[in-house]
Amino acid sequence: MSEATVGGGTGPAVVPPGERGATRIADRVVSKTAAQAAREAVGPLPEAAAPPQATVVVHHDTARVRIHLELGYPGDIAARCREVRRHVVERVGALVGMEVPEVAVHVERLHLTPAHDVAQGRTR
Repeated sequence: MSEATVGGGTGPAVVPPGERGATRIADRVVSKTAAQAAREAVGPLPEAAAPPQATVVVHHDTARVRIHLELGYPGDIAARCREVRRHVVERVGALVGMEVPEVAVHVERLHLTPAHDVAQGRTR
């Protein structure tokens, strides 16, 4: 038993690329991937800090990402935000296959680290 190929002949049926369909990755999957990447980039958070959250806008193979996070303080906030941006672009690109031209990082809250409280003579 043989099957005809497109254009005649024998062998398994071959569907032209334009008729095969497409894979669509849900926005929710991209959002969870971006949030996980932000968690990886931020590293350990203060006990009271909420984990990073992400929202995305996907258009074709491009994702624009907004990350909301809380950070420990004191620390180099700008450097940590740069690392979050870099890591989100890298991980979303590698895992989801989308270009990420924009990552907006919103620092919602800063948490004083216990070592800083003690150094400043503060008690809780």
